[in-house]
Amino acid sequence: MYFVYILLCADDSLYTGIATNMERRLEEHNSSDKGAKYTRGRRPVKIVYNEILRTRSEASKREYEIKKKMTKAEKLKLIEDASRLD
Repeated sequence: MYFVYILLCADDSLYTGIATNMERRLEEHNSSDKGAKYTRGRRPVKIVYNEILRTRSEASKREYEIKKKMTKAEKLKLIEDASRLD
């Protein structure tokens, strides 16, 4: 099982990534050198969106879709729409 997630950074930017363990990955982003270089200077970060996918391949494709093909406005809409379902 793989998670594709979007983080909201302290500077209001968004970061998209993949993880197999969301709790550990969030901790790494917030307090470890294992966190992405992008998020290290933008702490604290919080999870605002995630999806569960079965394979690494599916997760990588979805991460690419979100990260490279969506505008920030489209990502914010994705986050908003998902939060309405909660």
